[in-house]
Amino acid sequence: MSANGQNRPARTSRLARKLAVAGTGAAVLALPLIGATTASAATPAAATTATTAATAYPDNLDGWIRESLDIMAQHGIPGTYEGIHRNIMRESSGNPLAINNWDINAINGTPSKGLLQVIDPTFQAYHVEGTSWDPYDPVANITAACNYAADRYGSMDNVFSAY
Repeated sequence: MSANGQNRPARTSRLARKLAVAGTGAAVLALPLIGATTASAATPAAATTATTAATAYPDNLDGWIRESLDIMAQHGIPGTYEGIHRNIMRESSGNPLAINNWDINAINGTPSKGLLQVIDPTFQAYHVEGTSWDPYDPVANITAACNYAADRYGSMDNVFSAY
């Protein structure tokens, strides 16, 4: 009871009102502060929903580049959307099934494949964990090629011709 004889609202109800105004994101972060057992049971579901929504990429060139950039960031591989897109358009015009059957690599039995025209030995050597081992997989191809370009040129952004 306060000094003037009136009941003071509980501290947690004021916090709960603020959380209701702030939204569910703040509520998930503040749940340990409240200590409510029923609310904390909802935390994993909210976190899972947020994670699922964050990892949904469209199945097109834009989505493949964005997914690759996220994987590259996790592995410390440099590169930008613009640099990757520029090189893809030069190498394959955005066709993930592109194959070069006429250059020196093809003559030697190892044609360049995929969006960034990577030969199999390079793809295998620079494959990035968490991606497919299929060199025609767009995300795996982009990520391996960017890993190679980072090792050889500092970044895919520094590549302006066949590499």
